[in-house]
Amino acid sequence: MTSSAPPKKFINEPENAVSEFISGLLRQYPNKLQKLQNHNVILSTNINYDKVTILSGGGSGHEPSHAGWIGEGMLTGAILGGIFASPSVASILAAIRAVTPDPSSGIKGKGCLLIVKNYTGDRLNFGLAEEIAHNEGRNVKMIVVADDAALPREKGVTGARGVAGTVLVHKIAGAAAKRGDSLEEVVQLASDMAKNVKSLGVALSAVTIPGATSINDRLDEKTIEIGMGIHGEAGLQKSCLKSADELASIMIQTILDFGIEEGEEKTIVPTFNKGDDLAVLVNNLGGTSNFEMSILANSVVKQLESETHGSCSVSRLLVGSFMTSFDMQGASVSIVSLSKSNHLVDLLDDETDAIAWQAVDIMKGTREMKELPEVAAPKNKAIDYSSVPISDFDAETVNKVVKAVCKSLIDAEPLLTKYDIIVGDGDCGMTMERGAKEILKRLEEEQLGSSPIPFFESLAVAVSASMGGTSGILLEILFRKMSSYLNEQTSINAESLKLAFVEGVNAVSFYGGATKGSRTMMDALVPAEEEILKGSNFDVIVKAVNDGAQSTASMTSANAGRSNYLSEEDLKNTPDPGAIAVGLVFSAIQGAL
Repeated sequence: MTSSAPPKKFINEPENAVSEFISGLLRQYPNKLQKLQNHNVILSTNINYDKVTILSGGGSGHEPSHAGWIGEGMLTGAILGGIFASPSVASILAAIRAVTPDPSSGIKGKGCLLIVKNYTGDRLNFGLAEEIAHNEGRNVKMIVVADDAALPREKGVTGARGVAGTVLVHKIAGAAAKRGDSLEEVVQLASDMAKNVKSLGVALSAVTIPGATSINDRLDEKTIEIGMGIHGEAGLQKSCLKSADELASIMIQTILDFGIEEGEEKTIVPTFNKGDDLAVLVNNLGGTSNFEMSILANSVVKQLESETHGSCSVSRLLVGSFMTSFDMQGASVSIVSLSKSNHLVDLLDDETDAIAWQAVDIMKGTREMKELPEVAAPKNKAIDYSSVPISDFDAETVNKVVKAVCKSLIDAEPLLTKYDIIVGDGDCGMTMERGAKEILKRLEEEQLGSSPIPFFESLAVAVSASMGGTSGILLEILFRKMSSYLNEQTSINAESLKLAFVEGVNAVSFYGGATKGSRTMMDALVPAEEEILKGSNFDVIVKAVNDGAQSTASMTSANAGRSNYLSEEDLKNTPDPGAIAVGLVFSAIQGAL
């Protein structure tokens, strides 16, 4: 499969590739770009709190995305992960702090928007950073872009990936921020573009990343893949090589049929209608010649203007490298109807000095590389817990419950590992065990806090420090959201604790992208939320949680997590270990009360 020598590349040591790329970019644009100290974060040299600041980012390897879109009228900064890897929560949070005023300074600012592509790691890491920043008093919002039309909607949240259409979302958000719109207005306009733009790619060859010891020859000389992802993920189908006209027609028809969701009922309507005015972005996936790109662009416009595809008018045509996949030979097409989104036209047309939006950028003056000192985390959280009246929180009972829950998870390690070896990557049991042991250690050292707000914050810190992986960050989001919700209350009692849990579950669903029926821990958490909102007693809640967890054994498809990539046969009769772990937690609480 991958036996040939890899293609030659201009690199030094693969592990230094991202930092050396950043240095090269700073040398090219010293008057426009600066690096955030201690982080792979690139920021504009002109950060203006009087305008909404826009951040985006993701794994490296998609250049010019995302650093190439930094400039007035587009992004304020970009957070770079490793090659095809999500950036860390720490780097995202550092970037947010750098582009928003210190809450204690008295400077209000207009807020910050995070534009995130729909990949689990990006959603979780950006989402957790948003929650922490919100807790610090910073005005931050996040939207998720899922413009990929490659996979059917029933594939679930992992199917609708964020691809080249994300750049158009950057453009709309940046232009709206530039003219002085509020954060809420920028969010709405960016969300409109994110909803209406749809994309599809075609790969003629697979990607080979720097440092690979062999070439990825997944596609032979006669085979292409329609819908391959920007990280080399599986697409819609493999096919024999076709002409540019034929490929353009396939991409257009797939995008048209995929449609967009309208109204509260999420009715699927065509992406564009007959005779619509369209904006079209034809994106080089990295290894395609400019000669071929112009041929493909011509084919796309011809097909859209033909009667076959509705006699549309392409009034905006953008061709070039917008979101690549290193050296992948291929291209993608993104289409948005300006007839449906007429209010976005002026924003799309607005000038920007983003470095990749311009054909040439001639810089004068100093070439000195700039480095902005990292903004330190607040030393002391400005929360007076004594000012929040508390009832229904007995420390002795809480300690008893915590010990019971942790013991249950530690004892269940072999069972959870057994299930996860079948439907995941085999680490769920050990991950839960590590988290439980860390919480017990902090309980013995009296580090868990004596009231609900610091208690849940401490749980978040404990799982963050010990668990890792998706389970760890999901639980950290749950506990941090519970803590922040309680901090906003004037008093805390049993009812507010229940509602804090509901808020936490909703945050996990939003950032993780899964809900009930996804064959994840949400199949146990959501039933608990539903019963709490009904006012059910705890015995009923526990039964609902365990029924939900056991129901995953009969689910033969998954909409999220690693199980999403497994076959029906692989999933049969094996429950989701994360959901089972949630059931164990609730049963342990029940037994301890």
